[in-house]
Amino acid sequence: MTSLVLGRSRRLYLLLALVLVLMVGAVLGGVAWHDRAAAEAVRHARCARFTHDQHWRAAHTTGSGAKVVVIGDSWSAGFGLANPGRSWPVRLAGRVHVDGFPGSGFSEGDSSCHLVSYADRASADVRTGASLVVVEGGLNDFDQRSGAIAAGFGRLMSELHGLRVIVVGPAMAPSRAAQVPRVDRLLASLSKRAGVPYLSTVSLKLGYQRDELHPTQAGADAFGNAVAAFVATHPATHPATHPATHPAAS
Repeated sequence: MTSLVLGRSRRLYLLLALVLVLMVGAVLGGVAWHDRAAAEAVRHARCARFTHDQHWRAAHTTGSGAKVVVIGDSWSAGFGLANPGRSWPVRLAGRVHVDGFPGSGFSEGDSSCHLVSYADRASADVRTGASLVVVEGGLNDFDQRSGAIAAGFGRLMSELHGLRVIVVGPAMAPSRAAQVPRVDRLLASLSKRAGVPYLSTVSLKLGYQRDELHPTQAGADAFGNAVAAFVATHPATHPATHPATHPAAS
């Protein structure tokens, strides 16, 4: 009789333990689901904001004359400026069309938003042609492997084949200054192999916003003036048909 009671008690304890485990699992699963849902909502809102910034800046073409297309990131979009329409590309000569998507860059992994790398956007940007394409970026590639940057760069050059191209590298934004030199050297090497002029901006002294990532209006003007001067003195060239843009990843 005693063994029967003990057996029932053991089964009861096991059943209670199983119920407790299931309850804890359900709670933790609910928390995890809630966290994932919250993270996805934040990502969606951020991408929606960046898309709005991109479209707003694209709608504000500046200048007149030959068509110039700028493909870039938040610096091109004018992120944080009182008037994003005065982002650095406004300093360029010609009829300037800007496609700047905050958080984007040469690598696919730069942004959590869908298909916003430079190579992903380039085809639409130059669908109606361009006398010159200025590609600006690299700050968002700061944490990407060299192989990923090279792969994105190669895809971009393929999309821009037949067009005149100039590449502008990242400035020494304080919040990412430690990683900028590596990206700058890599982009310089990739541009040389592709046969397109490259402007290194690491030596520019610019003013930055409080986030230490984006330029102030004065900083944007100085950056734009440097790019405009480089464009005026360095004839853009067509990317090589098969650029050697795949160094070993690091």
